[in-house]
Amino acid sequence: LGILLCDLGEEVIKVEEPSKGDYIRDMLGIITPHHSPAHLQVNKNKKSVTINVNTPEGKHAFFELLKTADIFADGLRGGACEAMGIGYEEQRKHKPDIIYMASTGFGLTGPYSNLAAHGYSMTAIAGGLPAKKDEDGFVDRSGNESDVLGGVKGGAGGPFAVMAALAALIRRDRTGQGALIDAAACDANLAASWLPVVTNLNYDKLIDLTGMSPRGEPNEGWPAGSVLYALYEAKDGRFMMFGAIEPKFWYNFCAAIDRPDLRDTIRTDIPVDYGIDRQWLRPVLRDIFLERTSQEWMDIALKHNIPICVANTLDQVPTDPHMAARAMLFEQEHPRAGPFTYLRYPAIIDGQHSGVEIDAPMLGAHTNEVLSSIGLGEDEIAAAQVLGKRR
Repeated sequence: LGILLCDLGEEVIKVEEPSKGDYIRDMLGIITPHHSPAHLQVNKNKKSVTINVNTPEGKHAFFELLKTADIFADGLRGGACEAMGIGYEEQRKHKPDIIYMASTGFGLTGPYSNLAAHGYSMTAIAGGLPAKKDEDGFVDRSGNESDVLGGVKGGAGGPFAVMAALAALIRRDRTGQGALIDAAACDANLAASWLPVVTNLNYDKLIDLTGMSPRGEPNEGWPAGSVLYALYEAKDGRFMMFGAIEPKFWYNFCAAIDRPDLRDTIRTDIPVDYGIDRQWLRPVLRDIFLERTSQEWMDIALKHNIPICVANTLDQVPTDPHMAARAMLFEQEHPRAGPFTYLRYPAIIDGQHSGVEIDAPMLGAHTNEVLSSIGLGEDEIAAAQVLGKRR
């Protein structure tokens, strides 16, 4: 949640529990103590403030800080903030127009709203974790054999929550009204995979399967047996993604390679043609692609308007000329973790890329700076960080 707003230029203050903080600092690989790749990426540009909201002194500091905020991001399980006495209704007493952005696993409503979860939990409930039992009786993940187009892929609800929060900001400018945004990752997984979801759930209503592989045939996100929407090897061993499934693109391809004899093999009575029923064409295309290098194919694609693109491995992405020009990846020195390769926000605004203005902070690094700026004294700041039981 916060990293998206950071990358869009907003000031984001991360409120953490004293002494513990966000455990993401110490998981999924460590570069230097308390500096994991995940922490360096998702906590860049944030300020870290430690407050124990389970004490009266901590709640006072929290609500004073809240008064200066536009959006509150709740990334805990449903009901957790309410249990600590800092939920939406309590926040409205101190900041009536607050935009409360909850991005939880299962949402704030429904029988599972209070359920704890990790990533695959929200994928599983959304139908995105097909499983099967092996001969020894163990259950493990399986493919998406029952899906037509690959099924639910998984993914966080953060982007959907942030979009709603920014829309709520615009509404607040007009009306003065705050908002309660309830974005569940289980819902977002369905929304992000909208095409396989609506296709599979309405499969029995389809009267024509033209251009589709029948349900039950394994696929990799495109129709099984596709010839015109498939990967082929180039002369230099690189793989090329070929997608000339529209007549105009297929005609361009045939003209570019001087193969007019192939022009009329595509169907024109349907919007797109995957060539599933023309398996004889696959070895023909295999041999054609082996005649040119990946760069030659990219030059042809650009010149003749053909959907052909090199299929990079992840370690080839930084040196790909297009991806390098887009500058989605960049390296910068972190003062404690050293050189690190970051991801930017995937949009360039007024010609400007997002970057790193504040390095991913140590726990509580900005506590005194932030809390003193809103008028809290040294004693109040110290009291807000004292560990104690909820009263």
